[in-house]
Amino acid sequence: MRPFSLLIILGILFSICSCRTDFSTVPNDGKLVFSKDTVFLDTVFSTISSSTYLLKVYNHSKNDITIPTIKLGKGINSKYRMTVDGTQGENNKIFNNVTLLAKDSLYVFIETTPNIADANPNDFLYTDDIEFDSGTNLQKVALLTLVKDAVLLYPKRLSNGKTETVTFDNNELSGFYLDENDAVNGNELHFTNQKPYVIYGYATVPEGKKVVFDAGARVYFHTNSGLIVAQSASLECNGSVSTTIKQENEIIFEGDRLEPLYANIPGQWATIWLREGSTAHKINHLTIKNATIGLRIDNQDNTTVSIKNSQIYNSSNYGILAQNAKIEGENLAINTAGKAALACTYGGNYLFTHCTFNNNWNSSQQFALSINNYKTDTNSETANLTRATFNNCIIYGGYSNELNLDKKDAATFEYQFNNCLIKSDANSSNPLYNFNNNVRYNNIILNQNPRFLSVQNNKLNIDNTSSAFAKGNPAYSIPLDINGKTRTSPPDLGAYQSMVFPK
Repeated sequence: MRPFSLLIILGILFSICSCRTDFSTVPNDGKLVFSKDTVFLDTVFSTISSSTYLLKVYNHSKNDITIPTIKLGKGINSKYRMTVDGTQGENNKIFNNVTLLAKDSLYVFIETTPNIADANPNDFLYTDDIEFDSGTNLQKVALLTLVKDAVLLYPKRLSNGKTETVTFDNNELSGFYLDENDAVNGNELHFTNQKPYVIYGYATVPEGKKVVFDAGARVYFHTNSGLIVAQSASLECNGSVSTTIKQENEIIFEGDRLEPLYANIPGQWATIWLREGSTAHKINHLTIKNATIGLRIDNQDNTTVSIKNSQIYNSSNYGILAQNAKIEGENLAINTAGKAALACTYGGNYLFTHCTFNNNWNSSQQFALSINNYKTDTNSETANLTRATFNNCIIYGGYSNELNLDKKDAATFEYQFNNCLIKSDANSSNPLYNFNNNVRYNNIILNQNPRFLSVQNNKLNIDNTSSAFAKGNPAYSIPLDINGKTRTSPPDLGAYQSMVFPK
């Protein structure tokens, strides 16, 4: 083809394309369709940014349209922010002449950082609207956020520009020491139920000090945060029985993501770490949720860690990791952990009565209960296991073997199970699992389903159809169960007195 002819053809094609009207728009007619009529941004803490939420806006018509304005009802003063199809508009508040193609949609992302003073004082709700267009074409989508006033605890910025740290075992961690005379928060070693607390980094109890949590205290931990109790320091949790589903007297430790999506996601924060040499810990009615390790308990100073009427759920590694510790547990329920619900390692002294240990983690390498007498990181250094006694307990889970006993002959390995339900397919030739040995095992119910109410929802209650029903020994009975309910005689196994399940 001659060059001149090619130019003519290209010119004709260009003229045709330039006359197209495909990209012309018509004014919005007020018939936008939304993925939701109210965007709930769930609960946020005062002055802390929310997660980002999505609203989709649809144009179901055959025409490309222009929306003259998309804006927040409170305008430039709104505590909400948004982007529209990736654009920021005027301060993320006001957008002009937004094009929405036919049969297409817009993505509006919304977040907020309100102060408690911005919320309605009667219900602590902060509200606004997203307004699309105006006049007769005005359409609105409501925005709603519950704001909680909270005490924020975090590492402070130092004069050299660096942020506070704490150092343990030559490891420097982002953290700070709780101060009983803090200029802003007052006594940071006393957690009351007046406001929730949000912790960033590792809040550390100084040597020789005691941290106290009142009944009803709520503590929320950010990612990579936790509580460390140093040498000669102690932890005291004074929770009590609650009478409503709000658990008004329970002390609760959990992550700071309050959206329902995060309610049962493990590993959102680090741990409660009772370090070597810490002392005289007392825990009553404490719930720990969604940590990496719920409780890490190192070698104590020969005092006993008392844990009563408490629950630990959804730990990505361990519910309790004890290392040469001394623990007495009553009415303790631990459910779902990446490695073990309860791990008693490197020896120690343990007594658990009326406890429920269950593990349905999706791995064949997990256990409800794991016991050894050596350091797991070195696999060589041993320590005496002077006692590991379990009375009227349930040890169960999703795999065929939920009890792991691992002994090295260089150290003592003393253990005993009395009136317990145990799930195990361990090789009977291994003397550690000789369930006919009355020195180690008495009145064991082997491989029978306790029929928990709902493992997925951390409800390890049983009813009268359970194989654990009325199988306990009254000699070990604790009068009240984890919820303060009177036990019958003979008692049921585990932390919960049986109930009638809802139909």
